[in-house]
Amino acid sequence: MIATEQLLTRRTIAQYAIGSLGTGGFATLPGLVLVYYLTDTLGVAALVAGVVVTVAKIWDVIIDPVIGARSDRMLASRGTRRSMMMLGAIALPVFFIVTFAVPPGTAAAPAAIWVLVAFVLTATAFSLFQVPYIALPAELASGYDQRTRLLTWRVVVLTFAILLFGAGGPALRSLGGDNEFAGYLLMAVVAGVVIGAGMLVSSFVAPRGLPAAVLPPKESVLTTLRSNYAAGLRVLRDSQPFRVLLLTFLLQGLATGAMLAGANYVATWVLHSEDAVTFLFVALIGPALIVTPLWGVVSRRIGKERGFVLASILFGLAALSMIVLLWAPGPWVYLPVALVGAGYAGMQSLPMAMLPDVISHDASVNGEGRAGTFGGMWTAGETTGMALGATVLTIVLAVTGYVARTATPAVVAAGETQPASAVAGIVLSFSLVPAGIVALSLIPLARYRLRKEDIDGRL
Repeated sequence: MIATEQLLTRRTIAQYAIGSLGTGGFATLPGLVLVYYLTDTLGVAALVAGVVVTVAKIWDVIIDPVIGARSDRMLASRGTRRSMMMLGAIALPVFFIVTFAVPPGTAAAPAAIWVLVAFVLTATAFSLFQVPYIALPAELASGYDQRTRLLTWRVVVLTFAILLFGAGGPALRSLGGDNEFAGYLLMAVVAGVVIGAGMLVSSFVAPRGLPAAVLPPKESVLTTLRSNYAAGLRVLRDSQPFRVLLLTFLLQGLATGAMLAGANYVATWVLHSEDAVTFLFVALIGPALIVTPLWGVVSRRIGKERGFVLASILFGLAALSMIVLLWAPGPWVYLPVALVGAGYAGMQSLPMAMLPDVISHDASVNGEGRAGTFGGMWTAGETTGMALGATVLTIVLAVTGYVARTATPAVVAAGETQPASAVAGIVLSFSLVPAGIVALSLIPLARYRLRKEDIDGRL
């Protein structure tokens, strides 16, 4: 633990944490606006919009374990993961801007294809940064409490980024006025640059000059893909704590993804104000900024896993209470949204602090050199959950009869309505559905067995 205290300087913590300005921005803004952009600006049917987002995330699932294994190989050969992270940070803003640059008047089908291709490229660039970024805590710090300290401040920045992009993105979009296309493009330019800058700065925290390892001979692409997926399956097979933690996090990503994608719809069709999405995010993230460090205190007193359970229960109960929107929509909803935010802060910070413990435990049992593979599998699970959350929303919208809209600079929609069944579907996707999924996630979480003494006892 003495070496750990010396390594975790304030500069290291700050430089690592600022990367979450990028990861939080990318996790939030597309999840918040992309489906809504497709259905209510480009006129893409809800199910097709769901397919676009899901295919892009399926690509994430395919590529993340490969990137994780390549990141481990890069670390072994060059002593750092930095160059891969920098490449992702530089490429992401370009593709992100292109995603929201569909020309006005483009028909729904080519518009959907445009967004799909651009967003797949954006997601690939993000994975180049995110996968090695997740692996870094195991290299930057050792020890149960030190990792909690490192990851707590990362989540503080992540929470701030969610607020910044969740509230600021729609605000930037609204500057386009009647021209929704211009508004989305302005949002993409500003957000893309900020996301890329945060990621680029954080890339330099990756250690350099770590001991090189003996590399296996080069393989064909097919063999490499097969071996990388085999490595991912091996970490799932070898690490029971990782299996249950990943399944829990995936299910909770599904719940939060559904709520995130549904926020614009709640603002527009339940609260009857597109601007209300900004207030929803302020209510969600404002309390979370305060509560996130408190979850670190809770984890030190009762353990990360017990704190994780408490955060999940708080999130689920607060989400469930919002089913009352079916009968009494109104500004009262901001209170349970704030409680959801408090629970969400713990649901992010605690499992992220538990993951390096899992990696460290695996290294002590099965040997070093698999942190990137863990990171790749984790990112694949996280993005799968978030993507399927948006998919769940689009399925509910389609089943309940949601009507897609097309916006042009010359036309301002007025007096539009949705069927009562569609509005009910929006409310259920924002309340009952995520609450039920979080309740389901507590089943695998109950099987998580690692404790503080299991980690520190092996240092």
